[in-house]
Amino acid sequence: MKPDVKIPKEVLEITKKLQESRLPAGRQGFEAYLVGGCVRDILLGRELKDWDIATSAKPEETQKLFPDSVYENEFGTVGVKTGSDNSALSLVEVTTFRKEIGYSDKRHPDKIVFAKTIEEDLARRDFTINALALKITDTVYGIRNTKYEVTDLFGGQEDLKNKLIRAVGNPDERFGEDALRMLRAVRFAAQLDFNIEQKTLDSVVKNSRLLKHISKERIRDEFEKMIMTSRAAWAIQTLSNLKLLQFIVPELEEGTGVGQNKHHIYTVWEHNLRALDYAVSKNYSLKIRLASLLHDVGKPRTKAGDGPNSTFYSHEYVGAKMTKKILEELKFSKDVIDDVTLLVKYHLFYYNVGEVSAAGVRRFIARVGEKHIDDILKVREADRIGSGVPKAFPYRLRHLKFMIEKVKHDPISPKALKINGNELMKLLFIEPGPKVGHILNALLEEVIEDPERNVKTYLEKRARELNKLSDKELERLREKAEKRKEEFESGIEAKMKARHKV
Repeated sequence: MKPDVKIPKEVLEITKKLQESRLPAGRQGFEAYLVGGCVRDILLGRELKDWDIATSAKPEETQKLFPDSVYENEFGTVGVKTGSDNSALSLVEVTTFRKEIGYSDKRHPDKIVFAKTIEEDLARRDFTINALALKITDTVYGIRNTKYEVTDLFGGQEDLKNKLIRAVGNPDERFGEDALRMLRAVRFAAQLDFNIEQKTLDSVVKNSRLLKHISKERIRDEFEKMIMTSRAAWAIQTLSNLKLLQFIVPELEEGTGVGQNKHHIYTVWEHNLRALDYAVSKNYSLKIRLASLLHDVGKPRTKAGDGPNSTFYSHEYVGAKMTKKILEELKFSKDVIDDVTLLVKYHLFYYNVGEVSAAGVRRFIARVGEKHIDDILKVREADRIGSGVPKAFPYRLRHLKFMIEKVKHDPISPKALKINGNELMKLLFIEPGPKVGHILNALLEEVIEDPERNVKTYLEKRARELNKLSDKELERLREKAEKRKEEFESGIEAKMKARHKV
């Protein structure tokens, strides 16, 4: 055990109470072990968040020892409250030794029965590095654990030393019991910077089709954990190599072997992985990592031509629709779906110093939302760095950030106008209806162009003039304003897109 790793006092007290409890007929107390991932991480010297205890005590016996506990499942797991102010340790899971029988649906055991020994319990686990049990035999509180025993039936400690992910026993049987374990193998390898043992690898490829039996929610949880590791790009490549990605995000593999143009030295597949890797290197959030991975997912479906003159017109819009569908199928939250889709949709902007006005920057902020600006810039940065030919983009990006900082407090929404809809209706003696919105939008467009116009006297004067226009004339003003909103995507920028074949 690493000398600098301490087991929390609350966890030690629970194991001690189980071990020292008085049983009938003069028997010793219950057996109690730390098990699974917490033992693995203790031996690796990693920071721990979850602590799991396996015991010979039945759930009702554990509850009797810890009256303030929770037992609301069919797996023999009792949640023991620690009374600690540390929320991460407010509940410790104490589970009766168990074994699982039959996995007809490739997801859940057909039957769970209590086992008699820790050895039976460990035999049901997925990988050798998780099939470890640690028994505290003597403790000096607050200093370190002085005596302990590790039960290791399958060579888990040796695999920790060799940095290997190896299935317990027959890998075909383990993956047949729960196909999600194939994703867990990749996730653990990514998290721990380990390799996957060859027989286990071969079994994953052989059994990859079993993943289709697993719920999208469980797949999403493992996928998300992979994306948040430091080896996320490696994990995605490995999923593809092992024939697993086709059951998670098959759209990504459409970019395999798809060349781009002279502004990219990598295929679409390689570029997406490199963009993700850059986002990971910056320790960006889940949303930015997902957007970086998916930002060009629409390119294969929009490609025209070949070689250095290839084009991918509107791939950002096609990609946004694909991203929404991908994330919905994986059951991500609405918040994640909406934000990542927006980042993909608006990632493709071109900012050249001197070509886009301050008003254009204001319209861009209004269009994508101020709260998304920083994230969009991060995704765009990942896109350009991941191209392999970032050129002068970092300078343009710095200048754009300067412009955004300069104008972000200017009025960019109807709420920022010095006149509102109610005031407008009283001023013009008009009823609620589309005309009110058209006039407000026209006023906002003028204020975006020149923020100094956002004074009540000017807005009232201009509103009276606009009120004299017909509905068709107001509609034309609205359409004109919509086109201006796309300054980053059309007009000057459309010429740049055509010139750069993007």
